[in-house]
This record gives sequence, C-alpha cells and structure tokens, in this order.
Amino acid sequence: MENGSAPEGARAGAGTPAGRWAWVAATFFGAGRLRPGPGSWGSLAALALWGGFAYFAPASWHAPAAAAGALLALAAGIPAATRVARQTGQPDPAFVVIDEVCGQLITLMGAPLRWKSLLAGFILFRAFDIVKPPPLRRLERLPGGSGIMLDDVGAGLYALIVMRVLLHYALI
Repeated sequence: MENGSAPEGARAGAGTPAGRWAWVAATFFGAGRLRPGPGSWGSLAALALWGGFAYFAPASWHAPAAAAGALLALAAGIPAATRVARQTGQPDPAFVVIDEVCGQLITLMGAPLRWKSLLAGFILFRAFDIVKPPPLRRLERLPGGSGIMLDDVGAGLYALIVMRVLLHYALI
C-alpha cells in the first residue's frame, strides 16, 4: 500500500450496489483518488461545489445550504467510511475524503462568496484538520466512520469560529 491506496482486492465488496455507493461517497466521487494530498482535494471539491451553488443562489440560502450539505455528508459519510475502512483494513484511509467535505462545508457556513473568504476557509479548515487541536485527536479514535468523520466536524467547527471572528473584524 502506497500513499493510503487500497490494498489489492480491498474493493472486492465494492461490486455490490451498496459497496459501490460506499466507495463513491467515501471518495467523494473520486476526489480522494487525486494526488498529492487527497484531503486537500476533497476540501477543494467541497469548496467548488459550495461556490458553484452560492454563485447562483440567494445569499440567504448560503448558510442553510452549507449546513444541509454538511449534515448530508455526515449522514452518508459515517456508514460509507465505516464500510470502506473495513474493506481496506485501514482505520482512516487517506482516500476517504467525505470527512473533509463535511468539515469544509461547516467552515463555510455563513461565509460570503468572496475569494478571500473562500481561501481563508480552506486554509483554516485544512490547518485545524492537520493539527487536530484538543479534543479532535480523541474524536479521531472513535470506532469506524464515526472517528473518521467527527474529528473533521470538530476541525470545521474550530475553523468556522475563527472565520466568524475574522469576518466580524473585517479581516477577510
């Protein structure tokens, strides 16, 4: 296994409809297969998805849509990440990026559609996701998809708080 790739034969369970769904969701339509840094690619995919939606939607829909997207990613991500982690034998495969999608969407709740806000949200979320300040490391140790997803939910909440402070003081 190199760079968090699935071991040979690990996708055997992916042949069923439920297995295919889990792999598509967990890798966020393949974004987790991009290199280098699949987590960053997952975050960028979420950013692009949200930005595309926000461009066409009224500003009053931005925060509720980001929250709904994060909840959907969480609801789909826990079972999908659990299934893929079990199939690969890896506790947190690098190519599972639905957790980054969820955390990035949480970060963007209430962010205006401006390049500075999007860039700050991306950097803040990735920084909190990588550093994992307390208690995120403990959340990461939860079993299966819960541990994979919830540390990124926490990173998204930390980044959201910092984003709100930066926006409040007009720093971005």
